[in-house]
Amino acid sequence: MPRARVVSVAGAAIVLSLSTLVTATGAQAAGARYVALGDSYSAGVGAGSYTSDSGSCKRSTNAYPYLWKNANAPSSFSFVACSGAKTGDVLNNQLSALSSTTTLVSITIGGNDAGFADTMQTCVLGSESSCLSAVATAKSFATGTLPGLLDSVYAAIKNKAPSAHVVVLGYPHLYKIGGSCIFGIGDTKRSAINGAADTLDTVIAKSAANAGFTFKDVRTVFTGHEICGSSTQWLHSTTLPVDESYHPNAAGQSGGYLPSFSAGV
Repeated sequence: MPRARVVSVAGAAIVLSLSTLVTATGAQAAGARYVALGDSYSAGVGAGSYTSDSGSCKRSTNAYPYLWKNANAPSSFSFVACSGAKTGDVLNNQLSALSSTTTLVSITIGGNDAGFADTMQTCVLGSESSCLSAVATAKSFATGTLPGLLDSVYAAIKNKAPSAHVVVLGYPHLYKIGGSCIFGIGDTKRSAINGAADTLDTVIAKSAANAGFTFKDVRTVFTGHEICGSSTQWLHSTTLPVDESYHPNAAGQSGGYLPSFSAGV
C-alpha cells in the first residue's frame, strides 16, 4: 500500500475514533441519572437565584450542577447539596438521593469539616497571629482527621451508586497575593488562607483517587479571578448576607466550576 494511503487510512481512523468518543460522551450526558451532592460550593451559595424549595440550603439555579443539567438534559437530576454541609451531613441527609441506577455524581465536601467559616472569621477580624494559628489548626485537621471522613463518604457513595461516575471538585484560592482591595487583609493572611486551600485540595485529591473517583482542581481556572485580583472577580469578599462571603458568585460557578465539572464527566 502506498505510504500516502496508509496515512490517509490512519487519519480517517483517528477522526472516526474521536467522533465516536464525542458522540458517546454526548449520549452519556444526555442519558445520565445525575445526583449533585455536597456543601455550599456545590449548592451555589453566593450565586443568587435560589430555588424556593431549598430553604436554608440555598441551592441556586446558577450553581454548576443546575447549569450542567440545563445544558445536557440528563434523564434525571437530583440536587441535594446544602449550605454548611459536612461529611456527616452527606452521609445522613444526602445519600438517599443515590441508587443503583445513578450514573453521575458530583460533590464538593470537606471545607466545613476543616472549619472554613470559623477560620475565615478569625483571619478577617482577628490578629495576624490568631489567623495563622487558626489556619494551622485547620490544616492539621485536614491532614490528620479529614482523610478518614472523606474515605467514609466516598465508600458510601460507591455502595449506594456502584455504577456511577463520580466527580469530586476542589476549592479555589480565595485571594490574589499582591492584589489590592479597598477593604481587605494583608498578604501574610492571604497566603496562609490560600495555603490552607492547597492542603485541603491535596487531601481531597488523594482520597478521591484512592476511591477511583475523578478529581477536578479548580485553582488554575480561578487564577486571575480571586478576591483583590481583578475586575472580573469570581468570589465574594465579606458581603451581605454574611453566609455568601468567600463563596463563588454566579460568574465563578459558570466560568470556574461548570467547565471543571464538565471536563471531568
